[in-house]
Amino acid sequence: MSTETTAQPSETSAVEPDALLQVENLVKHFPIRRGLLQRQVGAVQAVDGISFSVRPGETLGLVGESGCGKSTTGKMLARLEEPTGGKIVFEGRDIAHMSQGQLRPLRRDIQMVFQDPQSSLNPRHTVGTIVGAPFHIQGIETPNGVKKAVQDLLSMVGLSPEHYNRYPHEFSGGQRQRIGIARALALKPKLIIADEPVSALDVSIQAQVMNLLEDLQHELNLAYVFIAHDLSVVRHISDRVAVMYLGKIVEIADQADLYTKPHHPYTNALLSAVPIPDPDRKDGKAEGQVERIRLVGDVPSPINPPPACRFNTRCWKAQDICRTQEPPLLQIGGLSEAGYAHQVACHFPENA
Repeated sequence: MSTETTAQPSETSAVEPDALLQVENLVKHFPIRRGLLQRQVGAVQAVDGISFSVRPGETLGLVGESGCGKSTTGKMLARLEEPTGGKIVFEGRDIAHMSQGQLRPLRRDIQMVFQDPQSSLNPRHTVGTIVGAPFHIQGIETPNGVKKAVQDLLSMVGLSPEHYNRYPHEFSGGQRQRIGIARALALKPKLIIADEPVSALDVSIQAQVMNLLEDLQHELNLAYVFIAHDLSVVRHISDRVAVMYLGKIVEIADQADLYTKPHHPYTNALLSAVPIPDPDRKDGKAEGQVERIRLVGDVPSPINPPPACRFNTRCWKAQDICRTQEPPLLQIGGLSEAGYAHQVACHFPENA
């Protein structure tokens, strides 16, 4: 039988002095209303008290199953959704409950790239109008005019300046996503929230867009919050990875540490499901690949999540304490070479 592991106090609640973005106990509950008077009878607990930080020039990957709260988190960071509670500290200022007027100048520094490039681009506007919109909205004057600035942005993301007068329907999916990236880069942001930016693209195009994002990051010193459900994509681009389950972060660590030595049972289950192609193996498993962990049952409803540890209904290691006491996000071991802590929310972590 497993025994509890001694862990060091969590560092997520402490403000990192060099952090570009610091999230503390972020909460988003969507009320459920019924009846003639629209009284609240419950709430969808989409995000329920998560904390993490992002350093300048860093990529934080946010992974988990559909419905775990990843996209809602991204929208709150970009202030497209109003948080129910918690703090979003960007460059020392809490932006969680700022008014739209106060947020307007900050829109330059925080931008978002959406999952579906077709629905995020106005089909009635040309590329020049779409990419040039941030300059007009923010009232920014460019040295050689907006058209030249837009054409430079198109060249930066691998498109031709001649595409300025074309419409979104004239481009492929990968090209449309490049247009969305160009729009996000227009105001020279410091942080980009990328909400599954390659999941709607072909595999070959995914690699091109990923390489583009990495090149832009090195050139412009961008920080990314990269939201995805594809663990192989996240491994390729991320410096750190946070794993979400039912509105909670269950593990966060340096990318190399998390993929080679995961501590949370849910993380182990996710990694065991990643296919590794090896035609020489008749049993379908690659050399060194762990045995596939099959989780029993469905993900519980966020309207009525399980008490204490939310993974206890599907975890093969669950004991009484897991059903009565919520495990805090604690640090296990020392820091990685990059200075990142490995933190896990589990009473009985694996590989510890």
